[in-house]
Amino acid sequence: MNDWFAYHILCLPERAAAGAKLIDDLMVYVHYLMLALFVGWSLYFVYVLWRFNARRAAAADHEGSTSKIPKYTELAVVLAEAWLLIAIALPIWAKSVDKFPKPEEATVIQIMAQQFAWNARYPGVDGKFGQQNMKLISDNNVFGVDPADPAGKDDVQVFNEIHVPIGKPVLIYLSSKDVIHSLKLVAMRLTQDAIPGLRIPCTFTPTKLGRFQIECAQLCGNGHAAMAGGFIVVQSQKDFDAWLQSKSGSAAPASFE
Repeated sequence: MNDWFAYHILCLPERAAAGAKLIDDLMVYVHYLMLALFVGWSLYFVYVLWRFNARRAAAADHEGSTSKIPKYTELAVVLAEAWLLIAIALPIWAKSVDKFPKPEEATVIQIMAQQFAWNARYPGVDGKFGQQNMKLISDNNVFGVDPADPAGKDDVQVFNEIHVPIGKPVLIYLSSKDVIHSLKLVAMRLTQDAIPGLRIPCTFTPTKLGRFQIECAQLCGNGHAAMAGGFIVVQSQKDFDAWLQSKSGSAAPASFE
């Protein structure tokens, strides 16, 4: 029932990550509550128009209504909202921010947002990132990679197209080169602000093969719409390994043209 309401009434996009259904269910429950309130208040409005029309109640009553139904109704709404917050929303939030996969068990990616594109960096076949230095960050070296560190020679940097294997947790370390951006993966039900000077972790586990759009959920300048030019490509582990191998050693810093 929840899925039917989500897809046919709310027209939510496809889900492509583990845990996405929990977020969809929360949105469905919120809309159920809003629908109940809308129908309830509409019926009450019609009742008031009928009950207090001029023919039925020509004179105002200074005492007003003495019914306790409004108080009970308000209490029921507060309890429903508390249940949505405490029983559903907070556990989803806690799971998202407190429980990150171990790096050795995940696909680890550094993502650097910039006006107006997405840069991503992977460790190469040795599984180790090369050292970084903030003083080295430039238009041609958005991650500040130290060229003297041999561990970074096989690192992979890509521009606007991020590949991940299906069924394996993805651990993203997100930052921004310039202004505040916000990484939004609609199909994964993931949104996280990218803030200059901070490296913020976020995670998802892809469950569907395909190519999914990346969006920016923060107005980041005149070219904000161009941020939708990035994509997440979910592929089999074999195809991902082959792709990573083909890119390894080509860690030339990406830049936006």
